[in-house]
Amino acid sequence: MEYAPAPLYEDVAGGPAGGVAHWLETEDGKRIRVAHWLPEGEAQGTVLLFPGRTEYIEKYGDAASEFIRRGFAALAVDWRGQGLADRLLEDRRVGHVEKFTDYQHDVRVVLTYAAELDLPKPWYVIGHSMGGAIGLRAVVENKCFSACGFTGPMWGIYFSPIMKPLSRVTAYWGPRIGLGEKTPPTTSRESYVASQPFEGNVLTRDPDMYKLMQDQLAAYPELALGAPSTIWLREALDECAWAMEQTAPDIPCLTFLGSHEQIVDRNAIRDRMANWPTGTLVEIPDGEHEVMMEAPQVRGPVFDQLAEHFAAARSARPCEPAV
Repeated sequence: MEYAPAPLYEDVAGGPAGGVAHWLETEDGKRIRVAHWLPEGEAQGTVLLFPGRTEYIEKYGDAASEFIRRGFAALAVDWRGQGLADRLLEDRRVGHVEKFTDYQHDVRVVLTYAAELDLPKPWYVIGHSMGGAIGLRAVVENKCFSACGFTGPMWGIYFSPIMKPLSRVTAYWGPRIGLGEKTPPTTSRESYVASQPFEGNVLTRDPDMYKLMQDQLAAYPELALGAPSTIWLREALDECAWAMEQTAPDIPCLTFLGSHEQIVDRNAIRDRMANWPTGTLVEIPDGEHEVMMEAPQVRGPVFDQLAEHFAAARSARPCEPAV
């Protein structure tokens, strides 16, 4: 099958040379964007990078470079509702999804794309933040990954003690009274990275990586995304509850958690990994939410450990996606 070419903003991505981006259409009619990179010579497999909420392919250019240098092919995706994929509300600044499981439509078309392009096996998946929730369900439902990794996975959402009850009321009652497409109280429709100075940010302690993110959005503001809708929040909370109830998949898992994590629920991650017999949790001292985007002396070992983890699980599996 031929795929229509899509833009890839290599001038700000900082990714490896030779990246290729395409448009994909999901089974429910949404257009998403995907990009992939191949190493020189024989690859050790392909790492599928599942970004978090508000993120986009170019933000993972550095991660793709790290895996290319270690001999892996890499693939990244713009989920529906963000990046250059179809936005789902008239106000494109608001992150939205009707059902959290709709993201699995995106996963399925990405797996089909990877298979049709014959991207090197074995396949591995790394899910960051919201991509960690999407990735966990993908691993449960699709028997084609040899190992998985997660960074700050959204298996629970962090709320302050004051905001927790208000957020749940907003998530479950807001849609019932016609506020489903509105953003929760105290949130902003403006991009966090574009509006928040480096000092005091909750993503990374590396000023260079934070500036790269800001420069990407300044150059291509169409990539920016603000707060989620209350429907997204309701769906995310339900997906987090589902994630915590699942029996751990029989697949090697390596998860990283910044000790200063302030976006997702640290205890949910610890509990989930404590009940994953083939899983390992690594906590990064003083790490923030984006451990793959921390300072070089922090992120380098993270990529080293992920590469070793994947190399140790090189059992190529045929892809058996969920029906």
